[in-house]
Amino acid sequence: MLKNVEDFQKLGKENLETCMKQFDTVSKGWQVIATEYADYAKKNFETGTATLEKLIGAKSLDKAIEVQSDFIKTAYEGFVSQATKMGELYTNLAKESYKPIEGMMAKVAPAK
Repeated sequence: MLKNVEDFQKLGKENLETCMKQFDTVSKGWQVIATEYADYAKKNFETGTATLEKLIGAKSLDKAIEVQSDFIKTAYEGFVSQATKMGELYTNLAKESYKPIEGMMAKVAPAK
């Protein structure tokens, strides 16, 4: 009976450690994602402000259209790049957050 209690306590301790590792991984992953998003938002704000200043200073309609076209092209390219980067961050977060559970699941899964 005592052996079963000790095994149960050991299993509980291992599961708690696994959960804490997973929580730490997820927490760090979300922090990286939030930082990346904040940097992207700041960069977009600065780019938009600079573009507005150029538009206000444009001396002709042709120059204003050129400034706006350059802005749209740059914004689109930046968005696509950032979307790809964010997708990779989310994928890495999912993979890394599963790793601590993987070992625990291997113990629980029935042998084939």
